[in-house]
Amino acid sequence: MRASHADRERAVDVLKAGFAEGRLQQPEYEQRLTRAYKAQTHAELQMLVADLPQGPVPQAQFVPQRPMVPATFMPMQMPVPVTTNSSATGALVCGIMTPVTWGLTAIPAVILGHKARAEIRRSGERGDGQALTGLILGWLAIGGWALFLLVFILSAAVNL
Repeated sequence: MRASHADRERAVDVLKAGFAEGRLQQPEYEQRLTRAYKAQTHAELQMLVADLPQGPVPQAQFVPQRPMVPATFMPMQMPVPVTTNSSATGALVCGIMTPVTWGLTAIPAVILGHKARAEIRRSGERGDGQALTGLILGWLAIGGWALFLLVFILSAAVNL
């Protein structure tokens, strides 16, 4: 592709910057300037500034094009699986186990439930329903034991 006057000026600006930064010596700089003003194509300009940090603005012909393949023949993009938070699963299991363990797993259910909900908000994982269920079951068990102890203490105080 033929180079325009603006393309030549961009290449000259890159050469000036290279000379000012000490990347080009005076004789080489002058030689490249002369060649830049005489350049007829983009390829000639690209050769003059290829070893410098900045080159002319990339042109469309230098960008590799995607092959024109129908979407049917393109490989399938598999979605990234979203994982379930393990603390949420632990909270649910501990919450379900509270009746079997007479409430011993209630406190771990509450702790894991709060921990899981914080992690889910931060990471975007799944399992918020599990964490919430574990929290509710854990707090119900703790409340049940608190009620039982309150009734026990009040009945003992009444009998005195």
